[in-house]
Amino acid sequence: MTGAPVLARTRLGLVAVRSALPAPVVLVPTMGALHDGHRSPLRLARELAGADGSVLVSIFVNPLQFGPHEDFDRYPRPLEADLALCAAEGVTAVFAPSRQQMYGRESTVTVNPGELGRALEGASRPGFFDGVLTVVLKLFQLTQPDAAVFGEKDAQQLVLIRRMVADLDLGIHIASARLHRDPDGLAASSRNAYLSEAERSSALALPSALDAARAAAPEGAAAALAAAEAVLGAAALASPPVKLDYLVLADPDDLGEVSPEYTGPVVLLVAAKVGTTRLIDNARFMVGGPTLTKGDGL
Repeated sequence: MTGAPVLARTRLGLVAVRSALPAPVVLVPTMGALHDGHRSPLRLARELAGADGSVLVSIFVNPLQFGPHEDFDRYPRPLEADLALCAAEGVTAVFAPSRQQMYGRESTVTVNPGELGRALEGASRPGFFDGVLTVVLKLFQLTQPDAAVFGEKDAQQLVLIRRMVADLDLGIHIASARLHRDPDGLAASSRNAYLSEAERSSALALPSALDAARAAAPEGAAAALAAAEAVLGAAALASPPVKLDYLVLADPDDLGEVSPEYTGPVVLLVAAKVGTTRLIDNARFMVGGPTLTKGDGL
């Protein structure tokens, strides 16, 4: 498919666009500042939609998921570049509303993400997943998709969205797109643009820690976690340092922390700050048994 996607900037415009979209309609929610990492969910969405269906991308920097000292104001918003990437990936339509269009008045009712939403990212960023789930639910209501695609880099977000869809009987298929890495191994992210050359070099400790854990995984959960901790411990002494937020070896289905004696599939989640930039990453593999290849990581 070629050609520019149809652009809707208002709710009324979206109603008109959505009514004309051939089914199935597959939604890819984003905050814009699209990069090569977004091509994975866009291509999966096109695959799910098929030749006759539609890919609908939403572009909205959601204020509800930013804390008071986070980067909402400076978060990049290059709409023209985003539309060009969408066109290149065969996107049918783009919904890029203003804050006023999404939140015409102060939101007093939000989605409670539950206990999991207050752990890991939720513990470090209170209210974050309340904001994420609220805007995703609003987007689902506004766009009425048959399916939606989310990236596996945000592993906790993916688990929570699937739980919300199941618990609230939304009837939307949630697909996951593989995490995309830049050539140096860093997980692709819009926030990578904030990193200086030296900070990016230090940040490579995150994928290195995941690789070390994967290599040690046949020895068991404790060995895998220790291997990652050793890499990140050294990175904490680098210049500039990597300031670890959390490193958790968890069950991939519910993100419950696994015991040192556990064997089976796991996801290793890491979050850290380098300079003023907060980064997350994760990898999935087996502990106490055969390892998955690097390409099988989340």
